[in-house]
Amino acid sequence: MDDSLRLMVICGSLAAVLALVAWVGDHRRHRRRHIDRVGFMPWTTIFFFALMVAVLLLGLSAREWLAG
Repeated sequence: MDDSLRLMVICGSLAAVLALVAWVGDHRRHRRRHIDRVGFMPWTTIFFFALMVAVLLLGLSAREWLAG
């Protein structure tokens, strides 16, 4: 496994972890007890972009790994 493939796997995995954290944050925001205590983090946007990056990087690295 060369360095660029390893870097894509590491960055894709970190993006997947970030997407999981953002999903949990968004879930907690939607189920809050005090409706007036809103947060300032755009969890839905963070989840969307982190998941997109994770899918692209992990998909490309899997394709490269299978081809090589």
